[in-house]
Amino acid sequence: MKITPVLKRRLEKAAREAAKKSYSPYSMFPVGVAILMESGKVFTGTNVENASYGLCNCAERTAIFSAVAAGERVLSCVVVYTPTREPTSPCGACRQVINEFGPKIPVISVCDGEERIETTLDVLLPKAFGPHNLAQGLF
Repeated sequence: MKITPVLKRRLEKAAREAAKKSYSPYSMFPVGVAILMESGKVFTGTNVENASYGLCNCAERTAIFSAVAAGERVLSCVVVYTPTREPTSPCGACRQVINEFGPKIPVISVCDGEERIETTLDVLLPKAFGPHNLAQGLF
């Protein structure tokens, strides 16, 4: 699916709206994400923190898990928004989950400043472990 400038703006707007729903009382670092699936459907997610820090969930994974729960399997684009001066790219765990469903897709990080990061997942996570590794078998 071609990611047009109009589609990018739509995804960015959805990511900004998602960040408003963040539950981040500990880090005070709201994150919003909009993902585009191959079907054309858009899912959003926000970070959800927990007093037991290990049980927190990032916005990227929240959006992807929602899409998968709705029967979607192929990512086309991820847009991450943080209300910061500089953009923030997905953490390592989120990069690995993105890789499962879209190993070479565009990943766009936007913020309240003018800077943006526009790259692809294979650049953010080179030589990633994924389903192709398991298909090789052990023997």
